[in-house]
Amino acid sequence: MTFIYPVDSNKAHPLPLSPDYKSSIKRAPNKPLIPMRHTLSELTGPVYGHETVRDGDNDLTTQHKGEPLGERIIVHGHVRDEDGRGVPNSLVEIWQANACGRYVHVRDQHPAPLDPNFTGAGRTQSDASGYYRFVTIKPGAYPWGNHHNAWRPAHIHLSVFGHSFVTRLVTQMYFPGDPLFPFDPIFNSVPDEKARMRMVSSFDLENTKPEWALCYRFDIVLRGKNATPMETK
Repeated sequence: MTFIYPVDSNKAHPLPLSPDYKSSIKRAPNKPLIPMRHTLSELTGPVYGHETVRDGDNDLTTQHKGEPLGERIIVHGHVRDEDGRGVPNSLVEIWQANACGRYVHVRDQHPAPLDPNFTGAGRTQSDASGYYRFVTIKPGAYPWGNHHNAWRPAHIHLSVFGHSFVTRLVTQMYFPGDPLFPFDPIFNSVPDEKARMRMVSSFDLENTKPEWALCYRFDIVLRGKNATPMETK
């Protein structure tokens, strides 16, 4: 199976054309995609960024002189393959809005305050069992102009790099019980309800640190029938 792309697992991912998500209309391909056989360039090659991960890069609350505002949380889980085995040495990166729903980005100009103690980006490597862990601030919802009164549910972007440069996968992690789920075209661009819910983290009381931070578990399944939906844009 190493050299065969599992086409059926594509059903878990968002449709390239989701008319309610307006920008997908312009960028969706007009012809069916052609699966390409894996070659050595996909299976081997130089890693990307793994060697630059530093101690503390996975704690977004200690990157500046002061503590960021908002609710401190722990986000952790495993990167797994289609058979449930942990995938070691994966580069996992996250980026997100701050507690007020504002990104540190020139294009984000909506009237919510920036936090001088929160940049909103971190990275780590999965260990020998595929486990990863971040400490961060729970992001806020934000308006995004797709339609009237459009707000994105609180979410964290995750990028996973494998052992070669072309093995990057990107997904979004949401929080359980968000009332904005029914109104968000990006979340609902995943057609299968069970697959959509694989983007929603689970509250993890056992690993919550008393009087310090709540914890959420988010396992990332790279492919197969239980694959985590990945961005296809």
